[in-house]
Amino acid sequence: MTSSPTAELARFTTKLSYDALPSRVRERIKDYLLDAVASSLAGTHGDETAQIRDLAVTLGNGTSAVIGGERMSMAGAALMNGYLITAVTVCDVHRSTLFHVTPEVVPPALAVGDMKDSGGKDLIVALAAGLEVATRVAVGTNYQAFRARGWHSPGVVGPFGGAAAAGRLLGLSESLQRNAFGLAGSQSAGTFAQWGTPTIKFHQARGSLSGLLAALLAQTGFPASEEILTHPDGGIYNAYSDGGNAAVVVEGLGDRWELENISLRLWPLGSSIQSVVTAVLNLANENDLRPEDVQRIRVGLSDTVYRMHGTMSWDDRFKALLSAPYAAGVVLHDRRCWLDQFTPERIADPDLDRFIRERITVENDPDVVGTGAAVIIETRSGEVYVDRRAVPKGDVADPLTREEIVEKFHTASRGILPDDEADRALAMILDLENSSVRELMSTLTVSEALVAA
Repeated sequence: MTSSPTAELARFTTKLSYDALPSRVRERIKDYLLDAVASSLAGTHGDETAQIRDLAVTLGNGTSAVIGGERMSMAGAALMNGYLITAVTVCDVHRSTLFHVTPEVVPPALAVGDMKDSGGKDLIVALAAGLEVATRVAVGTNYQAFRARGWHSPGVVGPFGGAAAAGRLLGLSESLQRNAFGLAGSQSAGTFAQWGTPTIKFHQARGSLSGLLAALLAQTGFPASEEILTHPDGGIYNAYSDGGNAAVVVEGLGDRWELENISLRLWPLGSSIQSVVTAVLNLANENDLRPEDVQRIRVGLSDTVYRMHGTMSWDDRFKALLSAPYAAGVVLHDRRCWLDQFTPERIADPDLDRFIRERITVENDPDVVGTGAAVIIETRSGEVYVDRRAVPKGDVADPLTREEIVEKFHTASRGILPDDEADRALAMILDLENSSVRELMSTLTVSEALVAA
């Protein structure tokens, strides 16, 4: 194989071993898997989940497990699990490239691992390869130039991560893995024209399926471009960006782990407004603030976040999950942020709606950078409380603890999995080295009768 970014990533994927992974990376992989499973279970409540399930079922019957659901074809399970992880906007994010990574990487790995009855150590290695390849391809896009063209990272870059994870478990050779990346790139798609619609989340589901298809087709020896990233005529970085930065893709590969820059979300709402909830909850809890005490709330956001979330309406759940005004208002009222804060009944509450419209102002604050937030609460009695933060809870700079991820899993699994099965699945993920993928997926699968109910 010639030396190129695509070839280097293929070599990394095929040569990576469990022993080569630092212990902190192994544990972080478990955190990401646990968070993805929790997000999937929460995703069973998604407004569009039934429609995606109907589509997935048309892809055929099979033995591949859907988290919190029944068994389907491998393609159906990859599509369905990819959507479940992102369905209620509570999954991970690689902030520098606005890239939700696990929806494209975890489902193909689980589908292949389930089929092959892979061991937990093999799954850890596959997920490490997939997450690392995905995030490195993403940083190589020169994100600002990539975003300026309207592209959405999960749909464009996600298939590479899925192809790496699935290809690793399939045991592809370097040349076949390189072909898998070429096939993944041939399916790269998804733009921000879909912002504000559920199709923005479908990019993740389709990216998951694309990665699986790429690896399975490559396994047959199907040829593809030898250099999909930097090819002068239609390579990803030239076609989708300004030429990208191929050097950063392979710099320190195997020594520096870009996957460690993946952030997690504690709450089911847009990744860029998690700081708003962090700040409002902090002020409300520390100062025992009640809605009747509050005269005014001012929320400052960066220009980019303001344009995406500052004026988003909240007339349905999907938009409410992306609305900074609604998030600030409902969290102050309820002192929590989970799916029951985004039901049609809660959204339609006239007192809450009036409070948000009359007392909350969201503005573009030039002093706020990235996904930070500045929240100022003025009370009726004249006190002023301020919380300015650069990052939300769950960011790499303020990460979720293992205990917080476990609590998220318990919250999400409630009512979906029997308590004993949830505990069993949790134990297997935390001791993944001594578990099997098939056994884990069997635990996470529920009967068709329960799904129908």
